[in-house]
Amino acid sequence: MPPEIVALIDKPWLLAALLAVGAACGMGAERFAERLNRAERRARWRGKNGRATSPWQTPRPASGNGEAKRVVPDAADQLRVVMEAQFKPRPLLNKPERRLLAHLDRALAEETSGWRAMGQVSLGEILASDDSEAFFAINSKRVDLLIVDADCRPLHAIEFQGTGHHQGTAAARDAVKKEALRRAGIGYVEIVSGDTPAELRSMVRKLAGRQA
Repeated sequence: MPPEIVALIDKPWLLAALLAVGAACGMGAERFAERLNRAERRARWRGKNGRATSPWQTPRPASGNGEAKRVVPDAADQLRVVMEAQFKPRPLLNKPERRLLAHLDRALAEETSGWRAMGQVSLGEILASDDSEAFFAINSKRVDLLIVDADCRPLHAIEFQGTGHHQGTAAARDAVKKEALRRAGIGYVEIVSGDTPAELRSMVRKLAGRQA
């Protein structure tokens, strides 16, 4: 038996110390590897390996012209990211939109048969297309309010044009939504901040007459 082993056997405290150091080194290496893997996953999630994109944007499919496809983390990666973040609730609608919804609900109840209004509806939930690129272009876009019938079929999208609504790229985004809805046979109505409840009721009456 090698003299080094004999020395360790004769000094059990030294053997225990060496084993403890080895275990600590192994745990440290494992934690370091996990941190590297986590950093790599975050880099993929935040788009650091390609064009920077928001984690809320829907990835575009790879096209024939060599367009890169963003790597989407799996559910386990998403859960880790969520567990490390803080969240807080926020209102679905702002104050002017809530006021508009209240007036719209009353007008729908009095002027239609079973129509209802819903807030902040994603176009991806009410539109379908065999063209995946076109669908991804509208999937994450939303309308302020959506009028549906008694069977929850979409009838008319309502966009509230408040102060500064058309700043930046808002007008272009609205044009995309409007065209997609038009192609699906869904109405598109713009309400401005100065419209009165009476004008809103008149608009609902016209929409109901058009749908009859």
